[in-house]
Amino acid sequence: MSTPTLTNETETRTGPAAAAGEATAQHQTTAQHQTTAQRNPALRPGPGKTPAYRLRLAALQGGKAVWGSGAIILFLLLWELGPTYLAPASTRVFLPPLHVVLEALGTLIANGQLQNHLAASLSRSGSGFGIAVVTAVALGLLVAWYGALDRFLNPLLEVFRNTAALALLPVFTLLLGIGETSKISIVAYAAFFPVLLNTIAGVRTVDPLLIRAARSLGLSNFQLFQKVILPSAVPTIFTGIRMAGTSSILVLIAAEMVGAKAGLGYLIVNSQMSFLIPDMYAGILTVSLLGLLVNYLLVGVERHFSRWRTAVGSRTA
Repeated sequence: MSTPTLTNETETRTGPAAAAGEATAQHQTTAQHQTTAQRNPALRPGPGKTPAYRLRLAALQGGKAVWGSGAIILFLLLWELGPTYLAPASTRVFLPPLHVVLEALGTLIANGQLQNHLAASLSRSGSGFGIAVVTAVALGLLVAWYGALDRFLNPLLEVFRNTAALALLPVFTLLLGIGETSKISIVAYAAFFPVLLNTIAGVRTVDPLLIRAARSLGLSNFQLFQKVILPSAVPTIFTGIRMAGTSSILVLIAAEMVGAKAGLGYLIVNSQMSFLIPDMYAGILTVSLLGLLVNYLLVGVERHFSRWRTAVGSRTA
């Protein structure tokens, strides 16, 4: 009797039955992977990889942008169509359509008048605004830190804070003349108090535990202001700075309307007196865009100085 061999059995295993077995095993493995992916959402393919999802996301973002600017679009449409189709004939002379105002704005830019007036206004408002920010932040830190100084200066500060800047415009004009000094001074006065009050509020709302911890680490007063108080008070201070930026532009325009030979305020009032109504609206539109640009610029600066808050929040999360 001969010893049985495994040749036939091996051939049988490597035949069609073996291929079917391998296919069944692969199907079972694929089914296991699919079940695992269904149980664990983290293993599913990301929806951002599909073109349909990207298209829906782009449509959603576009819809939000249109809705966010819908009020402005409606206002511009009303400005364009209202004077022609809704306003009476006697009003159309004093309220030209938007395209007429844009044409006047383009003419002012082409002949260089708008750039000259804009440069004059920016130099005055920038100088007064810078003086107000530096002095108000410094004084606000001192007033908030030293209680005796606060009790001494608070009554006087309250008196001037409740006195409108435009009410003092004749005083500034009489004392400083109609030149650049009076306009820069009135801008600095108008922008001073929003920054001062918000600086005081920002310093007083710093967490006392942070100050005690800094004291326990041996930080000096300068280091305490630099590393603890100022970073914590930055959002509140910049709220006042943004308010001051708006106030500086508005007060300057009013001051330029009273006595000036250049500036956006002078452009507006001179166009009105010369019956150049489209030029007057072009100057008003420029003031609005300038205020919007200044606000966005200050928001960007605030985010730059508040980056440490985002970094700390991301590490905590």
